[in-house]
Amino acid sequence: MNEIKIRFQELIENKNWKTVKNELSNLEPVQIAEVISCLQKSDQIILFRLLSRDQAKESFQHLSHDEQEDTIEALAANINKLTGLLNDLDPDDRTAFFEELPGTVSQRLMQLLSEEEREITTQLLGYPKDSIGRLMTTEFVAVKPNFTVLQALEHIRKFGRDSETLNVVYIVDSDWKLIDDVRIKEIILASPEQSVSEISDNRFISLNAYDDQEVAIKVFADHDRVALPVTGTDGTLLGIVTVDDVMDIQEKESTEDFQKFGGTEGLDMSYTKTSLSDMIRKRAGWLVILFLGEMLTASAMAHFDGEIARAVVLALFVPLIISSGGNSGSQAASLIIRSLALGELKLRDWWYVMRKEIFLGLMLGIILGSIGFIRILIWQQTGIYDYGEYWSLVGASVAVSLVLIVLWGTLSGSMIPIILKKIGLDPATASAPFVATLVDVTGLIIYFTVAALFLSGKLL
Repeated sequence: MNEIKIRFQELIENKNWKTVKNELSNLEPVQIAEVISCLQKSDQIILFRLLSRDQAKESFQHLSHDEQEDTIEALAANINKLTGLLNDLDPDDRTAFFEELPGTVSQRLMQLLSEEEREITTQLLGYPKDSIGRLMTTEFVAVKPNFTVLQALEHIRKFGRDSETLNVVYIVDSDWKLIDDVRIKEIILASPEQSVSEISDNRFISLNAYDDQEVAIKVFADHDRVALPVTGTDGTLLGIVTVDDVMDIQEKESTEDFQKFGGTEGLDMSYTKTSLSDMIRKRAGWLVILFLGEMLTASAMAHFDGEIARAVVLALFVPLIISSGGNSGSQAASLIIRSLALGELKLRDWWYVMRKEIFLGLMLGIILGSIGFIRILIWQQTGIYDYGEYWSLVGASVAVSLVLIVLWGTLSGSMIPIILKKIGLDPATASAPFVATLVDVTGLIIYFTVAALFLSGKLL
């Protein structure tokens, strides 16, 4: 790709437009999008303007949202090119693009659409945000059950040119109620005299236009389909959703979950397009909450300041103790949140998760506790550090505390996402920092309580 980039840069610098157009015609849309992404902004729009109408439409869909915005902005001076591009885009891709733009910008661009395309876009934007209705396209081929295979093929040839996909043809009745979907392969291989109803089995999978887009992701994953029909509540065929659009949504959902799990609100736009004020607003809330939580850590230590003053050696292990608990909690939270997202775990599985995490927490705690005790033993015996006359009790306090704190961290990290999902919140908000902060505070209480039991009458 680097060689292609250099090649096009040279051609643009030499203003060899004819060669540029010829070489672009030999590339796939995804390759053209990659070339455009590699160039400077000023060169990107030059290249885009040299594309044919079909190439521009297909390549635009493979650009990132930021690159799409830059392209639209640069094309504003060429109103004919811009109008042609917006009208040529598939309705679902155009809707997704408009949805990410500020409302005033979307309204201005809507005026450039033809009456037919504007009506389709308005209809799709009328569905709830993040619903399947926003994701679907109205470009598909449907036939009646009484069509012969020959009639169906003629119908496909006549109306299939603008269809998003021809892998599947849909069968509808006179009221456009979905009856079945048939793979194009079955139609081609059937006898021309057969009726469409004869080759259908009336078994199909459909999506509801008002369902959340995450439902589409799961259905596509379960059934390995290229496209699925979208119906209204009364079973009327409204459109289709293709797998490429679902993959885009899955990437978007994953990005949002990663951002939430990192301790920030999901960004509405890309990092580069998010303003400084929006970034502060998205990140400050969680930081303040976590900061207030960590203040409780200071309060917990203040509560045990007498014990710390009499046995300063205990303070040496505070970072070790609280980090181990936080790390175990973050591990568990990551695994459970992902399993819930993939549908591997349901809310009813909470007892199974708890039992499993209790065992895991104990085993992991014993491993870390043993290492902690051995470390104190080695440092004491080799003279690296003198933990005092009662070093063995200090080691035992650290070891037992690690077992209990890792167990508590593991249980907290696994149960909090399930609890959040139960009350209707996004499990991803059980971010690693949140779990770590909770375990930090409670871990200190556990540590100093255990130390007090072991060292009572000795150091304390």
